[in-house]
Amino acid sequence: MTTPNSVLRAVRMGMLMSQDDFARAVRDAGSRAGQPNDANKRLVQRWEAGTTASPRPIYARALEAVTGLPIESLGFALAIPLAHVTDDGHGGHDMEPTDGHVAPAAPAAEPRPNGSNYSGVWLSRYEYFSSGRDSSFTGLHYVVLLQHGNRLSARSLPGSSDSPLTMDLEIDSHVATGTWTEQTATNGYYLGARYHGAIQLLVEPTGRRMTGKWVGFGKEFDVNTGPWDLIFQSASTNKATLETYNHRPT
Repeated sequence: MTTPNSVLRAVRMGMLMSQDDFARAVRDAGSRAGQPNDANKRLVQRWEAGTTASPRPIYARALEAVTGLPIESLGFALAIPLAHVTDDGHGGHDMEPTDGHVAPAAPAAEPRPNGSNYSGVWLSRYEYFSSGRDSSFTGLHYVVLLQHGNRLSARSLPGSSDSPLTMDLEIDSHVATGTWTEQTATNGYYLGARYHGAIQLLVEPTGRRMTGKWVGFGKEFDVNTGPWDLIFQSASTNKATLETYNHRPT
């Protein structure tokens, strides 16, 4: 039984691209790199349906160029080399792949029976303290959230912020737990730094709001935390709706 790649679909939709547009962008990326490929709408459909669980290297490189994300962040079931740790002779340790072995694939998550579907457009709002500016700030994004079983994938719409945000969550009853990543703007205060951490949210009984906290590292080698909310906006994920929300939240 195949598991749809909702992560890749969320990324594509967050870029406001149809499957034809996305295939064309993958072909163009390959041509620019001198590695032409034959990406088409049908191939994109196979990726998103999970029929093709892992792209060939030529497509993986093009996908990374189009999305700006590493291939391991695009929802594919990639083989991960097992590693062993060796003493480097200088007081430290190195991790090296074990030849000829790969880690087993993780089992597919069991879907929640009769559960709500949280797919749609949500307003993401979190607060953080900047030690360099000695002040608190609020981060706002409109995100496309897609659900498959008990997995939730959120990707920010490109026009909602200069700092792309991604979230990958697993929901159990009314608790969503997972990770977040934000690639800050290259011309912003954090100069393109990449931040990531953990998050846990409680889903309100109405299903229209998720409230919780994030955990993440700071510039001073410390671990910080703060509030995070997801506020429901629309259950639609069609192109017209995404274009409506493809702007900075106010």
